[in-house]
Amino acid sequence: MLESLIESYLIIEIIIIALYILGTWKIFIKCQKKGWWSIIPGFREYQLAKCADRETDGRVYLVVSIMTYICTVINMFIDIELYNSDNMPFLLVMFILFELVVVIAHFVYSVRIISGLITLFGLNRKWVLFAVFIGSTPIALYLGLSKKQPRVIYVDETNNKGAALSGIKAKAMDSGLTVNIEDRTITDFFKKRTLLRDIHMNIQPGHMVLLLGGSGAGKTTFVNAVNGYEMANAEIILNGSDLYKEYKKMKYKVGFVPQMDLVRGNDTVERTLYDAAKLRIPVSVSKDERNKRIWSVLQFFGLEPVKDRLCDKLSGGQRKRLSIAMEYISNPDLFILDEPDSGLDGVMARELMEGLRSIADQGKIVMVITHSPDRVIDLFDDVIVLAKDSKLTGRLTYFGPVEEAKSFFDCELMERIVLRINRKEEGGDGRADEFIEKYAEVCNG
Repeated sequence: MLESLIESYLIIEIIIIALYILGTWKIFIKCQKKGWWSIIPGFREYQLAKCADRETDGRVYLVVSIMTYICTVINMFIDIELYNSDNMPFLLVMFILFELVVVIAHFVYSVRIISGLITLFGLNRKWVLFAVFIGSTPIALYLGLSKKQPRVIYVDETNNKGAALSGIKAKAMDSGLTVNIEDRTITDFFKKRTLLRDIHMNIQPGHMVLLLGGSGAGKTTFVNAVNGYEMANAEIILNGSDLYKEYKKMKYKVGFVPQMDLVRGNDTVERTLYDAAKLRIPVSVSKDERNKRIWSVLQFFGLEPVKDRLCDKLSGGQRKRLSIAMEYISNPDLFILDEPDSGLDGVMARELMEGLRSIADQGKIVMVITHSPDRVIDLFDDVIVLAKDSKLTGRLTYFGPVEEAKSFFDCELMERIVLRINRKEEGGDGRADEFIEKYAEVCNG
């Protein structure tokens, strides 16, 4: 009797899988993916997650799905009598417990992915509850066989060419910053991904540069490649020296201020700068010279009156200035700041940016990421605009003077430029490839 029930269960399971394959095949076609992915266990679920823009969940779902299928196969070879035995083998008990965990995990992630697909196809969220009770197969069949179409098709970066390469290479300068990034790649879940490609520019000394781009455009990756924190396939030349080849020496010539400050609240301002000086100034510099540098930085950033105050007692603006001073202590030639004005009101942000402008006026290169550029745009000389092309790779859409950028993008506001190049599913105009290629044409004359 039990054996007959199990055989019936397996037959029903095969039918359900066949229907699931049919439904997912049609979903993949609607999402402009290869339909045959639906016949490969595990990878079928991963591709479904990519359709729903839930790739991270899809990775777990892939592993759990493969485990589910392995458990199903193992069950086919287990002697039925073992389940009826009074002394069930220990390994079988462990397998049953393992299978239970796998089944629960598979259920949870299947609901998560189905939830993403329901959103993708614009169905009411009540369908998620429907999926919980009847399973994912009927939902997959409905989404695949009905006339419903996905509201957004998430780009598969492996199936398109993206914007054409520029063919540009910046000539290395004896002074200033030369950036020639061929590409920056990572291996992510057995797949090589290109984060940045084809970025070339020369930045003159004394220039304050705005780094602009939407979320995921590659701003942080670009900054990390330029400062040597995450080296790319690139040539970065600062004042005639190769940053990558001479990194031990050149790292003192580059200052980077992250968005989150690293100030210890129970230290005084002066002590904080003293500790920063020990880390940021080469050991070859004498103690007297180091102390002179600390004092000059305190004065330059207006921190002398609060030098004995605990960092926890500083105002927001003072704390920001201290974070900047900690990196500026080494007197870098290139100074990069990630949203230094975040959390500051308009007046304080303006004051901070004017301080950065004064640093640039000393012959330094100051590169700033900010999400509120228009309130201080008059302080910048140049703007770097990065965007994701149709291959989802960070590309250079423009580098040059601010006023020329407005003409290039036909925008008066920097924030509007971001909307020009953002993808349509991100609320933008989806014109990144157009401007990438337009910029290449301008550079090539």
